[in-house]
Amino acid sequence: MAKKKKTESKATNSNTRSAATVRRLKMYKTRPKRNSNGTILHHHLQSSSLPSTRIQPDSRWFSTVFTPSTVKIIVVTNYLPTRVVDQKALECFHEEIQRRMSNNYNVILREKKLPMSLLNVLPKQQRSHCLDVEPLADVFGPKGKRTRPKPEASDHQVLVQKVDTLQDAYEKKVATTSSIEVVEEDGLRDLVRQTMFEKGQSKCISSELYKVIDSSDVVVQVLDARDPQGTRCYHLEKHLKESCSHKHMIFLLNKCDLTPTWATKGWLSVLSKEYPTLAFHASITNPFGKGSFLSVLRQFAHLKNDKQAISVGLVGYPNVGKSSVINTLRTENVCKVAPPIPAETKVWQYIALTKRIFLIDCPGVVYHNSETQTNIMLKGMVPVLNLRDAAQHVGEVLKRVKKAHLERAYKIKDWEDENDFLVQLCKLSGNLLKGGEPDLMTAARTVLYDLERGKIPFFVPPPPLEDGTSNSGDGDKVTEEVKAAMMS
Repeated sequence: MAKKKKTESKATNSNTRSAATVRRLKMYKTRPKRNSNGTILHHHLQSSSLPSTRIQPDSRWFSTVFTPSTVKIIVVTNYLPTRVVDQKALECFHEEIQRRMSNNYNVILREKKLPMSLLNVLPKQQRSHCLDVEPLADVFGPKGKRTRPKPEASDHQVLVQKVDTLQDAYEKKVATTSSIEVVEEDGLRDLVRQTMFEKGQSKCISSELYKVIDSSDVVVQVLDARDPQGTRCYHLEKHLKESCSHKHMIFLLNKCDLTPTWATKGWLSVLSKEYPTLAFHASITNPFGKGSFLSVLRQFAHLKNDKQAISVGLVGYPNVGKSSVINTLRTENVCKVAPPIPAETKVWQYIALTKRIFLIDCPGVVYHNSETQTNIMLKGMVPVLNLRDAAQHVGEVLKRVKKAHLERAYKIKDWEDENDFLVQLCKLSGNLLKGGEPDLMTAARTVLYDLERGKIPFFVPPPPLEDGTSNSGDGDKVTEEVKAAMMS
């Protein structure tokens, strides 16, 4: 009996065909039903109750109904989802979608089911009609009139003048984009900029940026709330409008704890006219605007429900706080940060926020380098520790920051110039060299560090409103966060 049970178990475990395989093989053997004369009555899978019919060639199968709504644009067919549209409906659809796309707050749903490729009309390139100016028969052939090439200049003097004009235009262009310091400033300085002032301008960093843009569904441009217009990437905005119009952009005003409330509110009202703008304070323990930012990202994930997950790329200038924003959203240190040292992020990296939202950290990118070294330094794009002439930038700091804030921060009542200010600061802080000489370099770096960290209140006021009313408040008032930073 034991042997019989053993053989039965072996038979059941053999490689038998499944039911689906049996049905498939049986289908191969099916033959049409024939009569005695061999005429096919009907095929095996053909219904014997219904006669053989054909679809009526009616234009109503391809008619469309255009239904614009306040939220989405739909093209529906009357009978079948054939996804065809006539020229009149396509023109109406193109006008409607252009009107909706002009507003950055609108989102087009179900883009894959809409004829978006028919709407992306590329501008026609202007052709040079050479044959209208000089026919081909007048140049080549037996009736050709031209025996030698026609130069652009009639004589040598005209050619020299044209070359001089082109040379002057080239020199003006190079003067605004080269690494040579053109703007004259007080004090002595090297003619050629240091390489650290070219942060974020290399081809490697630019390639990392375009990787992030190509991989992102939503692009978040992080701005410094103290100078939003000075930290905007206009080249990036132009690129998204021309080449990536299907991607969405958001402005995130980071470091809003370093500016007065009225200034942040004014910049929000100004920037919100162009793109959706949020105020944010990156902090793992005490953040501000985290809930609003997360709700906006969840709305994008809900609107893009045809995708399994969405990617959100954070771009902007160096040292605006892109990695700190990601750490705040995750409530843990997932990205390496070293404030106030800029350009800590070298390559792009993916961070999972939720199952449907992924964040992409991007290195800081700068496109224009025509600004002075002082402006670049005050934006926080240069490590202060590497400056060889830090004392030469203090003069601009004293011009931009109010005197009352400097007196409150350093207990210095009056000074003649930046050199006198640094000497008094060295005496108060004890930064002295051998023989009692003041260490001006250390004192200057201290002032620049305090400016970047917010110990010295500094911000650019928002522009006035369109109705002419002032968009500013009391400049002497600072937020509680700034006061706490100054007292620490």
